Amino acid sequence: MKFVQTLLAASLAMAIGAQAQAAVSTQEAAKLGSNLTLIGAEKAASADGSIPAYAGGLTTAPAGYKSGDSMRPDPFANEKPVLVIDGKNVDKYKGMLTATTAELAKRFPTFRVDVYPTHRTVALPQAVLDNSVKNATGAKSLEGGLAIDNVLPGVPFPIPQSGSEAMWNFLLRYQGVNINSKYDSWNVDSAGVPSLAITGQAFITYPIYENMSQPITSSDVYYQMKLYYTGPARRAGESVMLKDAANPLQQPRRAWQYLPGQRRVKLAPNLAYDTPNPGTAGAGTYDDVFVFNGALDRYDWKLVGKQEMIVPYNTYKLTYAQDPKSLTTANHLAPDFVRWEKHRVWVVEGNLKAGARHVYQKRRFYLDEDSWAALASDQYDARGQLYRGSFAFLSQSYDKQVPDSTPFMIYDLVGGSYNINGVVGPYGGIRYIDSLSKAQWSPESLAGAGIR
Repeated sequence: MKFVQTLLAASLAMAIGAQAQAAVSTQEAAKLGSNLTLIGAEKAASADGSIPAYAGGLTTAPAGYKSGDSMRPDPFANEKPVLVIDGKNVDKYKGMLTATTAELAKRFPTFRVDVYPTHRTVALPQAVLDNSVKNATGAKSLEGGLAIDNVLPGVPFPIPQSGSEAMWNFLLRYQGVNINSKYDSWNVDSAGVPSLAITGQAFITYPIYENMSQPITSSDVYYQMKLYYTGPARRAGESVMLKDAANPLQQPRRAWQYLPGQRRVKLAPNLAYDTPNPGTAGAGTYDDVFVFNGALDRYDWKLVGKQEMIVPYNTYKLTYAQDPKSLTTANHLAPDFVRWEKHRVWVVEGNLKAGARHVYQKRRFYLDEDSWAALASDQYDARGQLYRGSFAFLSQSYDKQVPDSTPFMIYDLVGGSYNINGVVGPYGGIRYIDSLSKAQWSPESLAGAGIR
């Protein structure tokens, strides 16, 4: 009997160990602040010097910025490209480009990549940095990496040991606490015709950052988004709310929707995974929003490693562009508005689990080492062919110590269309606001603001 009890106890201990995996050792964590930044990026410059050493980021506003303004002038507006990549020379640089970037260059003579000098502009609040160091030895991943626990507000795994840990760093990255922006979403069809998909008001909150000393538990909501659509006329009055928790297996995404024609708020459980996003005219799914969002459970995640790549970065000209139609040309975004730089990124690959369902068989993500933002992705279909590709456009809100990647886009390489979302320039840029009340984050709040 005693042997059986001992065996059961050992089995239970093994099961618990499989469920909860601690982060790195204190010896490994000592690299943070030494040769690594406090969130895990390499401090040193690249071997050829094209990527400079990290020097604390951009914390001083350029001349011309008005204190308190949500429109941020481009601090690098006078710079010229050091390299231009197009279909003629793309093969020479293919190893530093995402598959989608290379494909666009080969397909369209009008597509080009203007590569500018690299600036490591990301700067974060000290409390976020300090918590990230503590997380290195204290944070835990649960459910085989699909959930987290005992994470202080900051980067959960600054020295990631798996693909899922790197993806959690992306999902929980610091990008402000409360954001409110009016925005457009534009679709461009295969004929090159742009059409307004949505004009809306977005409220996004990361509740975990409202109390920097409170560890995140698996039941906590880490992300909330509320959208009020004001245009075009066919969508005016609609509203949506989403909430994601740190253990999506125990608490899946909760979503609600208000439709003026029905005049009631209803649960919307399908606003997740590969449900087609109507705002993209079929070019993307709900979990393509912001390059990726939602639960990790349909994929096996592999940490491929770190790589030097040419990606969109410091895209102030695009983020704060005031004429949205100037951004869209046939087949691709207007190259004049997209600034590209060489940066080190973590490459993470997701392969669809056996028995799981999704339109993407494989996904590859490129996560910025300085911010953990997903700057780009490549999506592959069941045949293993490149299907879609996404980009996010990062710029540092230098007055707030916030790296922002609100504008994002997706190319449908099969259908020949694309969508760009989060176009905030015509409406005053990125705004950081005070917390909304608990009542304003209740599903019932959707109805009051969703009247035509």
